[in-house]
Amino acid sequence: MQQGAGAAAGAATMSSADEMVEELVHRPMSPAVRAIFTLLTLLTLALVLNQQFNLHLFGITLIDNRYLFLMAGATLPLVFLAYPWRQPKDKTAVGRLNPLDILLALLTLGCIGWFAWAADSILAEGWEFAAPLTAKILGGVLWVLILEALRRTGGTAIFVIVLAISLYPVVADVMPGPIRGIGQTLPDTLAYHIVSSESAFGIPMQAFGEIVIGFIVFGVALNKTGGGRFFNDLAFALVGRVRGGAAQVGVVSSALQGSISGSVISNVISSGVVTIPAMKRTGFRADYAGGVEAVASTGAVLMPPVMGSTAFVMASFLGISYGEIALAAAIPALLFYFGLVVQIDAYSARLGLRGMTREELPNLRDTLKRGWLYILVFVTLVFLMVWQQREAVAPFAATALLLVINQLLPNHRLNRERLVDLICATGRALAELVAILAGVGFIIGAFSVTGLAGTLANDLIYLAGNNTLILLLMGALTSFVFGMGMTVTACYIFLAIVLAPPLVKSGLDPLAVHLFIMYWGMISFITPPVALATFAASSIARTSPFKIGFQAVRLGAVIYIVPFFFVLNPALILKGSPVEVISVIVSAALGVALIGSSLQGYLLGAGRLDGSPLRLLARLMLLVAGFALAVPGGNLIPVSNVALAGIGIVLALGAFGLLKLGGRNVLAMTTNK
Repeated sequence: MQQGAGAAAGAATMSSADEMVEELVHRPMSPAVRAIFTLLTLLTLALVLNQQFNLHLFGITLIDNRYLFLMAGATLPLVFLAYPWRQPKDKTAVGRLNPLDILLALLTLGCIGWFAWAADSILAEGWEFAAPLTAKILGGVLWVLILEALRRTGGTAIFVIVLAISLYPVVADVMPGPIRGIGQTLPDTLAYHIVSSESAFGIPMQAFGEIVIGFIVFGVALNKTGGGRFFNDLAFALVGRVRGGAAQVGVVSSALQGSISGSVISNVISSGVVTIPAMKRTGFRADYAGGVEAVASTGAVLMPPVMGSTAFVMASFLGISYGEIALAAAIPALLFYFGLVVQIDAYSARLGLRGMTREELPNLRDTLKRGWLYILVFVTLVFLMVWQQREAVAPFAATALLLVINQLLPNHRLNRERLVDLICATGRALAELVAILAGVGFIIGAFSVTGLAGTLANDLIYLAGNNTLILLLMGALTSFVFGMGMTVTACYIFLAIVLAPPLVKSGLDPLAVHLFIMYWGMISFITPPVALATFAASSIARTSPFKIGFQAVRLGAVIYIVPFFFVLNPALILKGSPVEVISVIVSAALGVALIGSSLQGYLLGAGRLDGSPLRLLARLMLLVAGFALAVPGGNLIPVSNVALAGIGIVLALGAFGLLKLGGRNVLAMTTNK
């Protein structure tokens, strides 16, 4: 009975989590708006399926630019129907649809529809550099509409950045030396942004239309059919009873959910509404509980198999399969979570925190019995993505399997109302990402039309004095700053154009460089002053987001250093001989464990790392030993991996000896007393 009550409470909590997420992102919908959403979302999915599977529906085969225009035309107007002009402070007081929003939606549909109709002429007549007057006028109107959609979905910061950079071609020829480019008139610039395959409808939108849509549909369907609750219950059943179990649950459930959803904030809310109260109830401080959830949710976007939409855009930039990116990202992501698990365990041991009782937890067998379909669907998805390398097909096949099995089982069977909710939620997710990708595409277009993309790489290398380490530090700082005002995907796209080329040109591995940018673009989610994940967690933990931010920086320490490790030695992303890869991974794991133990003040097998000068010295030695073991040598660092590992082992053994000596001294003093 107690387990049944716990499961029921968990279901109620997950329901409230879903409601919180929904209230954060859209205004209430009338039946008419729901009908429009349903119709346009289904039209979008029909377009995608027709294009991806060559179905030739109604005998139609679309050229690429017409396909992208039609897809945007079916999704972008939904932004104005779903998102209010201004987000109110009270998220429950989102206003209803007004005539201006309807006008903007119709204007967007009309403008994009005209460009879709003219798709053949755009290619045949070279409108990129010789657009007719009508295209220039409508291009300017659509440019404004896309920017407004971007502001509503991405926020004011990214709106201002994209607005300024999108107009850069107008003044490029009068800018100072390093950022001078080929100038364009305002009408030509605005037309180029719309009709060129290098701007709003360039690589990001192509990746969206070819691969990303399927995974958005899969993620929404998984959550709407009970996937979020299952992953939470599974995490509780697996690790709830271990030391600090409630916090370890937060790590596992966030990794499972976030690897699919790809959204840090929604992951914090949907997972944290269950895990944070459980952590507080078992003895964790509110700020520490919030920090665990914020860090775990942030790292989830780095976790294969899905990794959010950014990885698919990365695949398009690099011209490689998504499976190769997911495989390369696996070890750094596991190191990140390993470091978090070690810190939680050390913190729990130092404070004597125990796991949850069996009565508080769902039964593992019952959980698997209820949720086996999600595991089957997951296996199908990974098989098609990694082994079959059919990234575009995989999410649609997995979604179809999920919905078929779901309708055969009683727990989350979809009726007509729930099916419409699923379709509308999918439409909102698609509209939000289309607005962001189209807006950020303006940045690519501005650098492309002015020729700045090529010269900027040389200028950055010159500023760094050909020193790769300095260039990496510049890149990390730039990624962090831009990550403050952009979504992960938007930040990645911008930096992939500006920062990746000089890093690759300096001799670093291209895939490692792009993962480096992705990691550092996400760090702002847990690093004050922005730290959006900590603000989301603070509303659940009921404590200051800055206190949570302080804990998150320490708990997420690995995310700051791991990108340097794999960019300096690609063996950590599985590039190298088997012996080198295994030795580097083992050494890095040992190093991360020592760093985590030092940060939390407890070493397994030796006890606390505070209370006496000897223990504090040992703690410092363990921190240095951890870095010596984790940092890859032999590349830009003029010390071999073997030498660094030797230094790390000697320091670690010395620290362990000091701890034992300090323990005996304390025991002797206690005996004498």
